Amino acid sequence: MLKRINWRAVLIGFTWVISLAAVITLMSFIEIKKVENTCNKVEIILPGNQFFIEKAEIDQLLNDNNGLLVGRRLANINIQKLEDRLVANPFIEYAKVYFDMNGVIHAEIKQREPILRVLNFTGQDFYIDKNGLKIPLSDHFTARVLVANGAIMEGFNNKIDTLKTRIAKDLFATAKYIAQDELWSEQIVQIYVNSNNDMELVPRVGSQKIIFGDAEDLENKFRNLLVFYKKAIPMVGWDAYSSINLKFKGQIVCVKRDSTLNIEKEIPVLTDSASTNKEVQDSIKI
Repeated sequence: MLKRINWRAVLIGFTWVISLAAVITLMSFIEIKKVENTCNKVEIILPGNQFFIEKAEIDQLLNDNNGLLVGRRLANINIQKLEDRLVANPFIEYAKVYFDMNGVIHAEIKQREPILRVLNFTGQDFYIDKNGLKIPLSDHFTARVLVANGAIMEGFNNKIDTLKTRIAKDLFATAKYIAQDELWSEQIVQIYVNSNNDMELVPRVGSQKIIFGDAEDLENKFRNLLVFYKKAIPMVGWDAYSSINLKFKGQIVCVKRDSTLNIEKEIPVLTDSASTNKEVQDSIKI
């Protein structure tokens, strides 16, 4: 007895065969066009407003060792090698090179984004980007980012590298937190590392030395600093204290500017506990 033909399965199989044949035909057509076509233009796509590397330099990187791309057959251009050459540049984080059917080669470039400029203890100067990598300075562009200096032992060999020391990692974590916050990115302009390896934040408004310590418990430290600005400063004024110490968990310790005895004043801060979620009072005791 003959089996009943499953026409639905036959139709699906036939559709797949037709689709595969169409794809193969299209790819063959593209390859033929690639062989026939020549590059008539190179278009560089460089988004963003920080230009560590200029379009002319990118164009030079694309043409080095291969001669000019314009006028060459697309089949003789190694796209992968062009991408590799671009990402070898320390200022380029990502590169994608491709061509269209009109003979235009497109080079999409993503530059590295610095969040901190570091001047270490030997005088070496470099950036740390948003991925925590050290990158060199640019001859063409100076990024307006936070600056760190002082007793920073992190070295730099003038090429892309990871962070090695604890203090450099703390600086990166702190700078990244500041960069993501609109208030702190405006208020904090510098980080100084003192001889005790404590980070000190330099504010734009106010002349207090803000002793931050390490990068542990970043969120709470900045929350405490904000509480100090909102609750203590309106009562005592911006010039009342010479230093604000955030190192101690759950409190802020300040030193009064006009005190010849350098007396420390303890200020309670808000916590996340519902039982203590109340207005902070000025309970500074001399």
